[in-house]
Amino acid sequence: MITSYRYENGRRYHAYRDGAYWGPNDETQNEQLDIAHHMFTMLLDNKLFLAPVPEDIQRVLDIGTGTGIWAIDVADEYPSAEVIGSDLSPTQPSFVPPNLKFEIDDAEDYWAYPEDHFDLIHVRSLYGAIADWPAFYRNVLIGLRPGAWFDQLEMSIEFKSDNGALTRDHVLSVWSRTFIEAGERFGKTFRIAELARGYMVEAGFQNVVERRFKLPVGPWSKDEQYKQLGMWNLLHCEQGIEGWAMALLTRVMGWRYEEVQVFLAQMRAGLRDYARTNAYFTVVSVWGQKPFKDRVP
Repeated sequence: MITSYRYENGRRYHAYRDGAYWGPNDETQNEQLDIAHHMFTMLLDNKLFLAPVPEDIQRVLDIGTGTGIWAIDVADEYPSAEVIGSDLSPTQPSFVPPNLKFEIDDAEDYWAYPEDHFDLIHVRSLYGAIADWPAFYRNVLIGLRPGAWFDQLEMSIEFKSDNGALTRDHVLSVWSRTFIEAGERFGKTFRIAELARGYMVEAGFQNVVERRFKLPVGPWSKDEQYKQLGMWNLLHCEQGIEGWAMALLTRVMGWRYEEVQVFLAQMRAGLRDYARTNAYFTVVSVWGQKPFKDRVP
């Protein structure tokens, strides 16, 4: 059953396609997802996506919808559109706009959606979630109607700093390397932010555009907008790090629970040292259009 969840190391994980995804689906992690939604919407200047879709879009698909918060906002903003949110976990609310429905589905499985169907397909934060990205993009392209758009937002998991504070042995640097390695061992890369644009072009999308954003970790910036984003991102990281780490480090990297907790304590200290590190992530927004010709490579 899809609600026969796996409970492990104090966290709850999806039952459908058990083990396909490493993130918990419990209340703690769902709060992190909602924080991320607010943060990313701020980052995009209060936009839900950047693809230049027309106002009269009719069909929208949100893959990996999580709590469904993005899909709910899109359904409210485009009341004439039929919006579908799909995910491995049934953790979405029951009371939603009438033009929105949620489905339990695996984006890597057979696509049951019609060809040439959607006006917009959207994904966000699917790093470490897809094994075969080229096949995924080909499926997306088939599902879009000619001239329709795909929009993706991904965050690089590599902590960066421009002041030299993040040496190789700094805990934030260790985190970055550890999770990139875990993704490769798991067979689902965490580097999709760096790879998405190239994969989309190879799949056959046209008019592919990429925008990169700096997302501070902590309120260290003198710029007021960056300071606000940094506050939200610090909350996002502190709320999320145990869920991001636990399954990957114990199942994939072979760490003991106690080792993970020690590492998380070091990470929390590293995150709060933002005044010295001036750490940030790179967030990538990339969107592309299905050619008007029906031919797909």
